Amino acid sequence: MKRTSRISVTSRPALLGAVVLLAVTSASVAAADDGRGPLGVTADTVATRHSARVGALFDADRADRLAGGHFCTASVVHSPRGDLIVTAAHCVAGADGDLVFVPGYRDGRAPYGVWKVTRRFLPDGWAKGQDEDSDVAFAVVGARDGDRLEDVVGANRFTTGVATGATAVTVTGYPDSREVPISCTNRPVPHSRTQQRIDCPDFTSGTSGSPWVNGDGQVVGVLGGHEEGGSTADTSYSVALGGEAAELYRDATAGR
Repeated sequence: MKRTSRISVTSRPALLGAVVLLAVTSASVAAADDGRGPLGVTADTVATRHSARVGALFDADRADRLAGGHFCTASVVHSPRGDLIVTAAHCVAGADGDLVFVPGYRDGRAPYGVWKVTRRFLPDGWAKGQDEDSDVAFAVVGARDGDRLEDVVGANRFTTGVATGATAVTVTGYPDSREVPISCTNRPVPHSRTQQRIDCPDFTSGTSGSPWVNGDGQVVGVLGGHEEGGSTADTSYSVALGGEAAELYRDATAGR
């Protein structure tokens, strides 16, 4: 059973009532996945080889009964060992048990398998004081039947130092009230020197950790940061990925 006390800490605030998504054509959504198409429109994510790199996080005791059990979002980023995912620090810092990652999760199914999280990497700013400017984390997943995660679904590249709003980004995440991911493409803007924000409707509870991916396949933001992602469902935040995030990535890829 999902712990509601944890949901209030690690996920976005939920809207009352059903989530209403704007209807767009499959062609429009596919274009948005590539960083083009209508801006500021949220729709169900088309299942593609690229969207398979985004998945949902679950407590390990839900591995055999996934439906309705996800609480945050994560995505695969390139690493030398091919076993690394990125999410928000507040999604994994307070977890008191084992976690699993399910890439491409849909409707209770795990089309690319269930991957056990074996190690987590948190920045000092979050570990020591839950600094909202440090709300990024990495996790390592174990191999399955000799296969590495990145070999199965591919990976985007975690990239720091990109100017906020240099290009539009596509945000993909899993609201905990839905069993398919949603996506929205828009251009982020600075919120402060250390935070960026984006206007995309209906990113409710569960979308913390969603990657912000530009047209070059680079993760340039992770939904979280200010107010652990935002106090409303239509405006989301991310840490501006800089030196601390780059150092954390180096530590995670080196296994330190």
